[in-house]
Amino acid sequence: MARMLHEKHEISELFIMHLLSRNIRFEGDLVDQLFNSSEKRLARILLLLAHFGKESRAETIHPRINQENLAQMVGTTRSRVSHFMNKFKKLGFVDYESIAGGLTVNSSLLSVVLHD
Repeated sequence: MARMLHEKHEISELFIMHLLSRNIRFEGDLVDQLFNSSEKRLARILLLLAHFGKESRAETIHPRINQENLAQMVGTTRSRVSHFMNKFKKLGFVDYESIAGGLTVNSSLLSVVLHD
């Protein structure tokens, strides 16, 4: 791998860009965990799972993600995730009854992350 990175500059550039993007994501996750509420962390994770920003439209998250998994990702309890998901649904930020069978996340959920 070291030889290939040294000899093939286009691969080394891709590899460095990948490492930098992962590092930026890890730093963002750390800042999120330290400074944001569990509600904002859940909103951020839902937006990331829905690939928000790619086309700025509602995206369906894989149907196998459950509240227990989300709770582990957020660092809170399943009951807190359930409370926030019900709140997000009432506000129209997420939809469970999508045709695709998964959880649809609307771009309006970004307001939760941006609101102080």
